[in-house]
Amino acid sequence: MIFNKTQLDNGLEIIAEINPSVHSVAVGFFVKAGSRDESQDVSGVSHFLEHMMFKGTEDLTAEDVNRIFDEVGANYNAATGEESTFYYAAVLPEYWRRTAELLAAILYPSLRNDDFEMEKQVILEEIGMYEDQPSFVLYDRLMQSHFAGHPLGQSILGSSDSVRRLTADQMRQYHHDHYRAGNIVLAVAGNTTWNEVEDFARTCCQHWPAGGTSRSAELPRPPSTRELLVRESAFQEQLMLMTPAPAADSPLRFAAELLTVVVGDDSGSRFYWKLVDSGLAEVAELSFQDYEDCGGFMTYLTCDPEQVGANLEHIREIFDDVNRHGVSEEELSRAKNKTAARIVLRSERPMERLSSLGGNWIYRKEYRSVTDDLQAIEQVTRDQIREVIDRYPLTQWTTTAIGPRTAW
Repeated sequence: MIFNKTQLDNGLEIIAEINPSVHSVAVGFFVKAGSRDESQDVSGVSHFLEHMMFKGTEDLTAEDVNRIFDEVGANYNAATGEESTFYYAAVLPEYWRRTAELLAAILYPSLRNDDFEMEKQVILEEIGMYEDQPSFVLYDRLMQSHFAGHPLGQSILGSSDSVRRLTADQMRQYHHDHYRAGNIVLAVAGNTTWNEVEDFARTCCQHWPAGGTSRSAELPRPPSTRELLVRESAFQEQLMLMTPAPAADSPLRFAAELLTVVVGDDSGSRFYWKLVDSGLAEVAELSFQDYEDCGGFMTYLTCDPEQVGANLEHIREIFDDVNRHGVSEEELSRAKNKTAARIVLRSERPMERLSSLGGNWIYRKEYRSVTDDLQAIEQVTRDQIREVIDRYPLTQWTTTAIGPRTAW
């Protein structure tokens, strides 16, 4: 695999991992615009705008967009998060240029009033659908509580009220401000050539408006909270807990990831043996969420409502033991093997490499090969795990629950 990078005069960054041994090409635009970049009066606009991209341009209708993607057999989609919006497609090598041209075109959509009003109803239905899903409501409320007063606490979808109030002019202004070349990374992974990538970028993206936006560097100060959302019709209680963790650019991020594999992986972890294998919980997992300036260890628990108190106590005991004694060499070795296997298996698909390629560049302006990641995992020591625990001890700092229980 060969890595190349360049930057156009307007600020657009282009990165590519060329791999002639695979049979597809994945191409994507990573836009540094997500829910944390929104003001309260346009809450949900990033996600809404993602939908509007596929409604067409001045020259293409929504039907044209879908037809062209279908003609080339593209596996395409988009995703909005707290800190970025990602537009992508994976295709056969002979169709990647046409697919990339379409993606580039729809990044600057027509944003017609009729399309806006029609899609607003789709978004409102989507919000209603997710409000019926306890795990989604739980995550939204956990983020709001843990990141209270910080932009990361803003909902990706927004609320029904904020979306209803949103105007097409507000969306156009948001697009004008955030979809500028300096805020965008073009990433390509798979079977093509660097010359083709450069030629495409200069032909199709050189005219994009220059400039970018900045973010507040203020760090979140999570309050310690407990919140109970009552849903009497639910059969299970679902809980999410969060405590601070390293940021996306922290040298401790690999150690933090391995710590979560030891403590809360979906198989073979301390949570698994104590809570899941024993039948005390249906789900008990710990994950590492990393953001631009902070991170979080998030615990997810699903169990019988009557088991909540006992299971929270089991989690507290596991956390306390890890905080005091760290992890064993055997646990760390198993976690390394599991993580290395996942990295290698993901790397066999250009689409997965594209996600890694763009994510590393958006957050750290660095290229990391599969070998780089495998070496970083192998080099993690128990002392580094200890440093993570000392700086970010595992606790039940922010706790949110949803289910039939009416009291803790």
